[in-house]
Amino acid sequence: MRHGVAGRKFDRPTGQRLSMFRNLLISVIAHERIRTTEAKAKEIQPMIEHLVRISVEDNIPNRRIVTSKLSNSAAVNKLFTVIGPRYTDRRGGYTRIIKLGTRLGDNAEMVIIEFVPA
Repeated sequence: MRHGVAGRKFDRPTGQRLSMFRNLLISVIAHERIRTTEAKAKEIQPMIEHLVRISVEDNIPNRRIVTSKLSNSAAVNKLFTVIGPRYTDRRGGYTRIIKLGTRLGDNAEMVIIEFVPA
C-alpha cells in the first residue's frame, strides 16, 4: 500500500526528475504559458504557486530562496520584477490548467499551464 507516499516519479532517477521540474518551472516563468502533460502540470503547479507567493515581496532572503530553487537569474529577475508585483492583491491561485485532449502518439492527456490574468 502507498500510505503517505506523495508525488509522482515519472520513471526517472531523482536528479533527472528534479532537473525536469526545474526546467518546467523556468519555462513557465519565461513564457508564462507552456503545453505539457497533465501529470507534469499537476506536479509543478504547487511549486509555481509557492515561488510566486515568495516573489510578491522583493527582498534578499526571498531572492536567495527562489535562486536556490531555479538557478536561472533571468527567470528569478522576471519573477520578482514582472510576475510577483502582478499578484500583490491576490491571495492564491496564480496558475490554471486547461485541458487540451490527448496526444496523438501515446494518448497522453495534454494541458496548458499558465498564469491567470491579474
